[in-house]
Amino acid sequence: MKRVVIVGGGIAGLATAALLAHDGYSVQLLERNERVGGRAGTAEKDGFRFDTGPSWYLMPRVFDHYFAMLGTSTREQLDLVTLDPGYKVYSEPSGDGPADHITIPWGLSKASAIFEHREQGSGRILQRYVSSAKTTAIMAERYFLYNTFRSWRSLASPEILKAIPRLIQLLGTSLDSFIARQFRDPVLRQILGYPAVFLGTEPRQAPAMYHLMSSLDMDEGVQYPQGGFWHLVERLEKLARDAGVEIVTDAHVTSIATEPATKTGPVAKVCRMRHQARGVHWTAADGASHFAAADVVVSAADLHHTETQLLSAAARSYPERWWHRKQSGPGAVLVLLGVAGKIPQLEHHSLFFTKDWAKNFDAIFGANPVIPAPASIYVCKPSASDPTVAPEDHENLFVLVPIPADPSLGFGGQDGAGDDPVERAADAAIEQISSWANIPNLKERIVVRQTIGPADFERDYNSWRGGMLGPSHILRQSAMFRAQNASKRVQNLFYAGATTAPGVGVPMCLISAELVLKHLRGDKTAGPRDEPRTRPIALAEEGDSSQQRSAQVSQ
Repeated sequence: MKRVVIVGGGIAGLATAALLAHDGYSVQLLERNERVGGRAGTAEKDGFRFDTGPSWYLMPRVFDHYFAMLGTSTREQLDLVTLDPGYKVYSEPSGDGPADHITIPWGLSKASAIFEHREQGSGRILQRYVSSAKTTAIMAERYFLYNTFRSWRSLASPEILKAIPRLIQLLGTSLDSFIARQFRDPVLRQILGYPAVFLGTEPRQAPAMYHLMSSLDMDEGVQYPQGGFWHLVERLEKLARDAGVEIVTDAHVTSIATEPATKTGPVAKVCRMRHQARGVHWTAADGASHFAAADVVVSAADLHHTETQLLSAAARSYPERWWHRKQSGPGAVLVLLGVAGKIPQLEHHSLFFTKDWAKNFDAIFGANPVIPAPASIYVCKPSASDPTVAPEDHENLFVLVPIPADPSLGFGGQDGAGDDPVERAADAAIEQISSWANIPNLKERIVVRQTIGPADFERDYNSWRGGMLGPSHILRQSAMFRAQNASKRVQNLFYAGATTAPGVGVPMCLISAELVLKHLRGDKTAGPRDEPRTRPIALAEEGDSSQQRSAQVSQ
């Protein structure tokens, strides 16, 4: 059995560990914190249990496929409920009164009716838009997301060749422009453009290819795993342990050890693989130093940290100068609130959109970044669907304020004890939610408050620039243009997680685990492993009927 050491016990680390152990490897996972989970963490106080990371369950096919590879199923591992409505959107009010809001129900036909009521003709256009998004999502899963890009043949299928003109259009057009050509109402544009933030960017910079995100909530619906995403972490940990993975917490990896490569020949020469991984050095909580020998090392830690701190300069595929040319996704102020009494004004998911999006996003991504005021914020109320996350007659609120990725903005803290920029952003968000959603005395009803700032992300997860997600999904940082899962300089060193391919988000982390397995197996095919393709698909053009496209994507 080949021995694998995995650095980092977040979603990607656990998923990779379980997958490789299931495939016959001897796996040890080293996690620097006292428990696994990484950014998909948890916090508990006074009967409240907060997820401190992901909260939208998207791309269910990815979860289904991952669990199937481990010989189980999503149904066996998670108790999913479909949210109806999916979410509510509040728009910035003109005066001091409450904001207008739109509630997006479950089901495309109902969502189309909401759009039609807002803008005549937009219901039919939304169905076309989502149909295009659906075919694009299937194309992405089949050819791009699960692709190691080790062979050009993986993209040489007739389907891809036929779709090249449409792909060029989608890649060469911004999501913002793509939406604006089809919808006039600014709020409808925001609803369709906001998923770009989940990809670490904004609609003006995201390629229109990412309109595929709209198929996830408008068509497939929004789900929630009972127990929250922390329950997903618990299931992945159990699957890993059951497969034989040794998990060591409070294990601080200090370096990845390499030695001169034994592989010779043109491939090694061209790829500059003059090193090979031989294990990792790590320090235990008691200060004792250890060395874990390995045939394969997988780093599921932040890629910037891995490359610039854990590897010697000669072994780095992505040195510091490489990162100077890259764009980070946003940072965040997270506000965890336990609130007395019920808050019917909020759904499980609620979004608060400012009118001037350009100003909002320029504050985050522009040349002179500042915390936007007001900010477009996201609020999750899991207590709407899960009675275990809050005491009776109380609500659990998770508030996300996107801000610049800058650890100098400070740490969060308990009960307002965080650094001033973080706490001021939290206070502003609480006031904004109270005012816009017409929730009287929200501030006075708070019984638990904890904030998390960019400096926490940097300290706890070694996040590059204190970002909450990783490199943004602008075109030059997507698909084959993103840092890939195999080191260019070190044999048998691989990467998994949101900071490498295929990208940010829990589903992408699960896919990155499979990409590592593909590399180890020498599998250069595109698409999920062992999944048959029953019918061809084609990227639909704007204006095609949804009925035609339904036939194209049915499987």
